[in-house]
Amino acid sequence: MELPNDPMILLSYINTQLRDNYASLDDLCAGLGVSKEAITEKLAAVDYAYDSNRNAFV
Repeated sequence: MELPNDPMILLSYINTQLRDNYASLDDLCAGLGVSKEAITEKLAAVDYAYDSNRNAFV
């Protein structure tokens, strides 16, 4: 699956998917066939990190 390139759109998309469809970032990555490292690096560049307790990037 191709993810949005814009980090803020990616943030919104990933957090929506986590909220509505996946119990964890690992589940999301497996379900969508995307790289966990690619997502976390791109969102870290705009100061967001995954919080497993909230199941969201904050």
